[in-house]
Amino acid sequence: MVAGEVRRDDVALVGGADVEAAAAVLEGVVRRTPLEHSRALADRVGGPVWLKCENLQRTGSFKIRGAYTRLARLTDAERARGVVAASAGNHAQGVALAAQLLGIRATVFMPESAPLPKVAATRGYGAEARLGGASLTDALAAAAEHAQRTGAVFIHPFDHPDVIAGQGTVGLEVLDQCPDVRTVVVCTGGGGLVSGIAAAVRARRPDVRVVGVQAAAAAAFPGSLAAGRPVALSAMTTMADGIAVGAPGELTFAHVRDLVDQVRTVSEEDLSQALLFCLERAKLVVEPAGVAAVAAVLADPGAFEPPVVAVVSGGNIDPVLLLKVVQHGMAAAGRYLSLRLRVPDRPGSLAAVLGELAQVGANVLEVEHERTATRLGLGEVEVFVVLETRGPEHAGEVLARMDRAGYTVTTG
Repeated sequence: MVAGEVRRDDVALVGGADVEAAAAVLEGVVRRTPLEHSRALADRVGGPVWLKCENLQRTGSFKIRGAYTRLARLTDAERARGVVAASAGNHAQGVALAAQLLGIRATVFMPESAPLPKVAATRGYGAEARLGGASLTDALAAAAEHAQRTGAVFIHPFDHPDVIAGQGTVGLEVLDQCPDVRTVVVCTGGGGLVSGIAAAVRARRPDVRVVGVQAAAAAAFPGSLAAGRPVALSAMTTMADGIAVGAPGELTFAHVRDLVDQVRTVSEEDLSQALLFCLERAKLVVEPAGVAAVAAVLADPGAFEPPVVAVVSGGNIDPVLLLKVVQHGMAAAGRYLSLRLRVPDRPGSLAAVLGELAQVGANVLEVEHERTATRLGLGEVEVFVVLETRGPEHAGEVLARMDRAGYTVTTG
């Protein structure tokens, strides 16, 4: 077997009846999350667009659905042994809450880089959270070793029929809440959510298109689908930690291959702009992984037949990361502009620059004044300013104003 490949045998897919049975298990446990219309997205797509707000689910994501379904079906003997899981955060919280509700001891392995609010929430639900390793792959290996050593039942984050069936209950709600839906767009990491939704949708409405969305910097499915088998990525670098999964599971690969119409990718800029969009236009706090479906619709609105439902899968974001992503999104949307220009080294030169910027309505966020660099001529200083603008058109007005004022400007 070639390095990076995972051998796949034929597997039985989760069906609509399995998802319906999971819905019965989850009755009274999970929240039926709202479906919110987005006029701003509808204007772009040319028809209704709805957001399925799983960021408002218990634990802040859809993960409680699959975790509770899996744990609820354990035998008494298995429950007595306890459970173990590995997660960057959302699955950890889902397993922790499910274990608490069912009276099961839970241990969760999380990467050292796991967001602190997710670690704190996992512990707050009563699970033992152990940090170690640089990635989810390391956490999965540690959890598997713990399960073998202690006898605890390993609760996989996506590659188990009960987990897939539980996540699929999102799809049942979408069909009930938007009966005329034509396209369902779903964030995709390991593939549990999109597999479950596709199973539910195919059973009731085989005419509905299901589209998975991955971060381009952590997209294992496109290559795996092309190869006809799960293929592991050699590296991943994305802000969307919740969908940074190195390889599809055996089971989820089969579901996506057979039931999902398309898997698309979005850039880091797409993710940050979508997160900013959700904050400003939908008034929703969403994590980067949770906004992948919205990012895909924003990036290529003509690719999705309306009515569209975009699943907003999670809202557990570290406030520090939120600040960084918002700034990244504003830069990607052309609302930050960095200028570098040289001016005479005499009193009033900096004031004149700032005066020109004020006249065109640019808000100055940062200023640097460099006078000792060897690249500068005698009697010159370099001014570097970071501005907040109203968007690309306003940024163009700023540059035109500085040009008319006689300044030679470079951006970036």
